[in-house]
Parts: sequence; C-alpha cells; structure tokens
Amino acid sequence: MDPCQPVGDQAFRRQDPYGRWPEMTYGGALSFLRRPYTRNLQGVDIAVMGIPFDGAVTYRPGARLGPRAIRAASVSLAELKAFPFGFDPFTRLSVVDYGDCFLDPHHPDGIVGTIEREARAILDTGTQLVSLGGDHFVTYPLLRAHTAVHGPLALVHFDAHSDTWDDDGCRVDHGTMFARAVQEGLVDVARSVQLGIRTHNDRDYGFRVLTAPWIHREGPGKASQVVRDRVGAAPCYVTIDVDCMDPAFAPGTGTPVVGGLSSSQFLEILRGLNGLKIIGADIVEVAPAYDVSDITALLAATAAHDCLCLMAADRPEYAPPRQER
Repeated sequence: MDPCQPVGDQAFRRQDPYGRWPEMTYGGALSFLRRPYTRNLQGVDIAVMGIPFDGAVTYRPGARLGPRAIRAASVSLAELKAFPFGFDPFTRLSVVDYGDCFLDPHHPDGIVGTIEREARAILDTGTQLVSLGGDHFVTYPLLRAHTAVHGPLALVHFDAHSDTWDDDGCRVDHGTMFARAVQEGLVDVARSVQLGIRTHNDRDYGFRVLTAPWIHREGPGKASQVVRDRVGAAPCYVTIDVDCMDPAFAPGTGTPVVGGLSSSQFLEILRGLNGLKIIGADIVEVAPAYDVSDITALLAATAAHDCLCLMAADRPEYAPPRQER
C-alpha cells in the first residue's frame, strides 16, 4: 500500500464521488458503501437517501431504523469488485450518500409532501435516486417524484404482499399505496410485474403477478425473463420489500410471511434484470429489532448495491481528466 495514499473515513474526508479508499471494515465513519456524505450533487450520477419512516405499518414497527442498519451492513460490500458483475461500480458511477430525508413524525400529514419534495429536488439536478426505507409506503411519494420527471413508470415490485388493497386516496398505509399509484396514473401496469407474492388479494389491478410458488416451480431465470419481456424499453422503477424473502432469510421485517424466496433466488432474479432502463430504486421494510445477526440488513444492503451495479452496467469506466505537465 502506498503510505501516501489517503485511507479511512472517506464518508466525510473524500471529495471525489468516484472510486474509493481502503477502510477498516470494522471501523471508520459509516455511510452507504462508504460513499462520501454530501448534498452537493454537481457531477453526481446517483444519490443514496435514507427515509426513516414507519408510521404506515400494520403490524410490527421498527423500519424507521432500517436506513441506519443497511448502512452499517454495507461495509463488507465496499471493499472488492462487485460479484458477479466483475467491476467496481464506483469507477463507472459517481455515487454519494445524501443522508436521510428529515421527517417530523409529529406531523404525519406532511410526510408525503416532504418525501416527494426531497426526492424531486434530487431528481431535478439530473441525479438518480436509490432510497433506503423505511416502510413500504415511502415508495408512493417516491413514485410521484419520479413520474413528474419520467412519466408513468414500469414497476418491478418484489414483495410478499400486493399492497393493492382498497385505498381511500388519503390513508397512510403500506398495504394500499400501489392501488393509489395505479389510480393516479403513476404506474404503467401493462409494463409492471409483482414478484414473490404469497398473500391473497381479489384484485390485481392489471399487474403481472409471479407468486412465490410460481417462482419456486419455474425458477429465477424464467422470472427474470418474464420481467425483461414485460418491461421492455420502458423506464423502470424497482421497489424491493425484504419480506419478499422467506423469514428464514429475512427475519428482520415487520410483516413476515412464510414460503418466500431464498436470498439466492431473489438475487438471481434481480441480477438477471440486466438491460432494463432502471431510473430509480428503493429497498424497504428492514426492521432491525427483529433481525438475527444482521442478515436482513445485509440482504438489503446487497440488493441496493446490486441495483447500483445494474444501473452502472452499461456505463463506461470513468477516465479522470489528464493533468497538464
């Protein structure tokens, strides 16, 4: 190692959003994947933002602590080239940790507007956004912000639940917001897929639904192909509820449902979405109080890491400006 090379605490010391420094995996300032903390988005491709909100849950609370847990679990993914992609995403993308969206839990009527405005402020700079929840309701204001920029989106939705139960248009509920998103024209259901579903809903709103038993039977490769065929070239938003996985693989969540995907099945499907035009993503419903040895947080961190890799896959390596001699 070059003794003159900067090492450690790049979360606050590093100025360049490309590349990375050596870190002690067990020490140093935490950020997602050790990216620099900043709200200066000049020249930034992707901002990672935490959304610590769990006021919409219908069972166990605690997802407000999800962003913190995901950041902590991400340290082991920040050292080597990405598997199985075989490249360093931070030589292709300039990525920063934007910190958390500040929310006042004592004024829940302002939650939707606050998240939407914060996300829109990022998107309006030309920066893409990967969000760390929080409960799944946060995807609704995120979709509002993204569709204001991109128009109606194809939705790739990993979940145990459809989240399309009856909605009155104003409730704050992590089980109804995709019904509202469809009704508001945020989602192009003809291009959208739900994966891992294993709860019954009388109405599918036009989504293509790949249930967990279907995926167990047909396999992850076929599931990825169905998604790629249905989404096509449409701008696509990926939302990942960690309860898509069986509780054996993701116990740290608020509404676990048995019979879900294994972590390997999920990752094979996600990594098989190469070629999609992913314009944004979120990972939600990590509730660390119910986790075991941080396995749910690590799975969520890996999912967010792999979303970044999918978004980086078709970009060239960054070439820093040549220095005049």
